[in-house]
Amino acid sequence: MILPELEPIIEEAKMEMELSVDFLKREFNHIRAGKANPSLLDGIRVDYYGSQTPINQVANVSAPEPRLLVIQPWEKGMIQPIERAIQASNLGLNPQNDGQLIRIPLPVLTEERRLQLVKIARDTTEKARVSIRNARRDANDAIKKKVKSDSLPEDSRFASEEEIQNYTDEYTKQVEELLKQKEQEITSI
Repeated sequence: MILPELEPIIEEAKMEMELSVDFLKREFNHIRAGKANPSLLDGIRVDYYGSQTPINQVANVSAPEPRLLVIQPWEKGMIQPIERAIQASNLGLNPQNDGQLIRIPLPVLTEERRLQLVKIARDTTEKARVSIRNARRDANDAIKKKVKSDSLPEDSRFASEEEIQNYTDEYTKQVEELLKQKEQEITSI
């Protein structure tokens, strides 16, 4: 039986594990799998009147074709800074502007690049797994301290640790499923 005193520790661990899965989803959005997606540029910031601002807050980003991103800045003066920010982002993109729009053709991925992207996806997944395990460890440590300091029954500790392990398994499975989907997306031509 899980005691009410231990519930907040379990809930905090669950929340940290959810954040790890959300982190992985966000990171996977930045890994290009051959299809144009406006979220590919989410991590890029551009200097907008002295402050670093995401591109989607100074321009409209769209993907009218599967291999093309189009950026339409709200101010013409932003074309050059946006173009420089994209080139500096190390995403391997080559922006082209015509004075009104910035077009970014996405090249077809080579087999070598696909393998690199799979490796990046696996490394990112491992970070999420480690984060989930760290949340489990921290929660188990907090439970042990709480049981010892408040003289709670040992059975409640075991029940709480089992609950945390169940969440760990559940979120690790989600992470594995996300990796499987991303690998399939990257390797399919």
